[in-house]
Amino acid sequence: MSNEMPHPAVQIDGVTKSFGGSVALNPIWLKIQRGEFLTLLGPSGCGKTTLLNLIAGFLEADAGELFIHRDLVTQVPPHQREIGIVFQNYALFPHMTVAQNVAYGLRTRRVAKAEIATRVQEALALVKLEDFADRRPKQLSGGQQQRVALARALVIRPRVLLLDEPFSALDRNLRTAMQVELREIQMKLGLTTVFVTHDQNEALSMSDRIAVMSRGEIRQIGAPADIYARPENLFVSTFVGDANLFSARILARTGPVAEVEVGPARLRIAPCAADLPAFGPATLVVRPEHCRLTEAGTANAIPATVALSVYQGSHAELHLDCPAAEGGRMMLRVPAAEAMAPGTAVGIALSETGPSVFPPAADGRAVA
Repeated sequence: MSNEMPHPAVQIDGVTKSFGGSVALNPIWLKIQRGEFLTLLGPSGCGKTTLLNLIAGFLEADAGELFIHRDLVTQVPPHQREIGIVFQNYALFPHMTVAQNVAYGLRTRRVAKAEIATRVQEALALVKLEDFADRRPKQLSGGQQQRVALARALVIRPRVLLLDEPFSALDRNLRTAMQVELREIQMKLGLTTVFVTHDQNEALSMSDRIAVMSRGEIRQIGAPADIYARPENLFVSTFVGDANLFSARILARTGPVAEVEVGPARLRIAPCAADLPAFGPATLVVRPEHCRLTEAGTANAIPATVALSVYQGSHAELHLDCPAAEGGRMMLRVPAAEAMAPGTAVGIALSETGPSVFPPAADGRAVA
């Protein structure tokens, strides 16, 4: 039996793209495995949609090569790449029925009428719209229209499914429901999927892997838990998840363990960033769940004062004035019953497992 890994569904080798002298993508190297749900996550202008359009064939790369199921497709037009794509704005034909919209890709491929009818019925059943086949798009809700767009992409049985911020126009509850439905369909079909979003919660909840992008580069790629809990740089640590930043000083470092001073508190952080110096200034990144309230004046706790308590149902967010925090503010969460009045002096104890420490470099938290 062969121990070789199966060839990836999508392989991107050194692809670059510029627009009018402005670099949109620096060389990108990426392998997307068959059946994988990979999310391209990043702020506006980071290059994620450009990369998706290069995979789709809507843009031509300036350099590099792109493969789909081992086939070199760098110069292949979109309609020959066997990809399905779902856009943010649905892109449905208003004069066609739901069934006609879904069948469009099959008709252009000259599939037999009897097979078209069967496959359209199957696709509509998959998105739970069997009873809406004869309606027009204007008679549907936003969520139903998005299901039609998804059915249209799936009915051609694509080798790869591409989705460009498909749920951003939906309200919160419907968006959450559609995320669950899409993930269930994707897993049922075992369909390789590339999903573009700027919403970190969407990426964390749906993905097998996340590629976090900034300034035309992939800054980190990994499973959601690794991206959240083990960020490799300051940008990823602050873009994915809530984070409190503290000005810190490295007192000593032994291998992956650093002794860090933050105000009156001292912590041993492990593992720390590989490029962290042995001594000197640093930035400590602490998730709200790695902060604990203590009484004011507690040894090894950072002094703070409650500025605002925001009720969130099951919990309250406490926004604190904290001189040691970047910008003088930090946030943590407590059970709603434990919310404190503004002006209350407290101490903040930081966990030694969970926080990350990085050089205070200009790597930074850029959002471009």
